[in-house]
Amino acid sequence: MKITWFGHSAFRVELATSVILIDPFFTGNPAFQGHAGQAAAGATHILVTHGHGDHVGDTVEIAKATGAKVVTNYDLAMWLASQGVETVDPMNTGGTTDQGEFTVTLVRADHSASLPGVEAPLGPANGVIVKAPGEPVLWHMGDTDIFSDMGLLSEIHDVKVCICPIGDRFTMSPHTAALAMKKFVTPKIAIPCHYGTFPIIEQTPDRFCREMIGSGIEVVVPEKGEAFSL
Repeated sequence: MKITWFGHSAFRVELATSVILIDPFFTGNPAFQGHAGQAAAGATHILVTHGHGDHVGDTVEIAKATGAKVVTNYDLAMWLASQGVETVDPMNTGGTTDQGEFTVTLVRADHSASLPGVEAPLGPANGVIVKAPGEPVLWHMGDTDIFSDMGLLSEIHDVKVCICPIGDRFTMSPHTAALAMKKFVTPKIAIPCHYGTFPIIEQTPDRFCREMIGSGIEVVVPEKGEAFSL
């Protein structure tokens, strides 16, 4: 598994034959460094955690350009289809879909979900769990507060790698994110995200990293645009 972070909550996950984009917020993302077309090159799937603009991002444009299948909650999937996305795979919290090389499970996230000017309901906020044979189980939490059932979800899915928001104001703070990792999720690797994008959220992962010292959990702070392997 190869992972690339593009700033905020946007990630690219590469498996043997699949290229998965998660929350591809490129256009208008102050933290994104690069070209959206290159970041999305070869995409086969797009996973969208919830219907906020900084997570839906460039989903419609990328799906039209690449033919990538969009996997998200039912309400958001139907809205994206109305915007011209030809291949959607709708699901909902607790469900799992088989994408061939991997599966996707939508799990709970404590957050909101809407887009300005869109009257249609865009469904719940979710986290996404990606499982592929021979690869570590990956949980991208989306935007969320801490909740104790993170521990149950991690146990059910045997999560090994957790991408967690630390930005505060709209999500967990560095303190609560670290507590979530240490007390509930206990992955082998924690990857912070949703920071340093806008002035009103946490600017660096430093506080999160400090609070993770001594936890036994490896913290990986990616360089934007640089792939790393797990």
